Amino acid sequence: MKSSSWELLRKELKSLVELRKSERLWHLPVLASLCVGLPLLVGYYFGRLDYGILASTGGLVILYMPSTALAHRMVTLLACSFGFIFSFAIGISFSFNPLLSALVLGAYALCVHWVAKYFAMKPPGNFFFIMLVCIASASAFNISSIPTRIGILAMGTMFTCVLAFFYSLLIVKKSMPKAELIVVKDSTYANLVESAIIGTFVGGSLLVGHLLELNNPYWVPISCLAVMQGISVRHIWQRSLHRILGTFIGLGLTWLLLSFNLSALDICISILILQFIIEMLVVRHYGLAVIFITPMTIFIAEAGSAMTADPNKLVYARFLDIVLGSLIGAGGGWLLHHQQLRQKAQRQLRKTRIAFLRR
Repeated sequence: MKSSSWELLRKELKSLVELRKSERLWHLPVLASLCVGLPLLVGYYFGRLDYGILASTGGLVILYMPSTALAHRMVTLLACSFGFIFSFAIGISFSFNPLLSALVLGAYALCVHWVAKYFAMKPPGNFFFIMLVCIASASAFNISSIPTRIGILAMGTMFTCVLAFFYSLLIVKKSMPKAELIVVKDSTYANLVESAIIGTFVGGSLLVGHLLELNNPYWVPISCLAVMQGISVRHIWQRSLHRILGTFIGLGLTWLLLSFNLSALDICISILILQFIIEMLVVRHYGLAVIFITPMTIFIAEAGSAMTADPNKLVYARFLDIVLGSLIGAGGGWLLHHQQLRQKAQRQLRKTRIAFLRR
């Protein structure tokens, strides 16, 4: 018994420092950093850093580009771009009421996860679609600015598609792309139960953030969702541990950077560099990537106030938000992979469907 416990502890400690091998080409992180960083620099140049932040958020759609033929790449990116725009529009349209926005977020997360599982989407899967709804749901509601903000985000996705098109023209000539078909999985009761659990916990975590009157409550559901992406209970608790430890170190890095009194241009360049480092690390070690994800996301979310905010207060607030969301996500992940509860829920769904059809 002691030897097995020691072996398990040794594996967990090894996972904290072990780097996985990856076949990702170095120029993909460069492309991702350009898609996120260039809109920020354009916004800075024209004195509208807030617009630059929105456009750079749309640039994250590049992470969904598959290693396939040119036509399939562009169709996938265009479809995901529409998903980004629709997700942001849903979130911002219901941000006028905290309770309603949490309910809409939960229902939308359920639908997005179901669709992602139905089409067997590869990582990052549903993450950034739901993240956009979280950010938009917690933003200040101003009905007159909604069309402009949606348009700016759409411009960011279009700019990314243009960059991806020219990049793909170059890379497809040099290397043979993989032949990949769209995989469709049958919509099972298991998928519906899993989607309902994710929707409940993500929406509930946003509501918790509102009830606790956090300044930026969207950090809680984003952290919750990131942890629940694990493929098993062990993987979920591992991701939770990695996220908390990585966040703790990353907040230290954030505090160090903010202590230099960075200008707006410095923050834009920092985001561009951090995005490159993240894309190099995320496929190799999640915990190490989180160290750099933390300052980048804080800089994007707080770009307008990070230059004047007290670093101590900012870092402390973000640490509480992320730890709270990670703990909620760990609880949701345990429920997500609890076989007895899932099987019971699936049986109940079947009985309900049979009873409905007999009427």
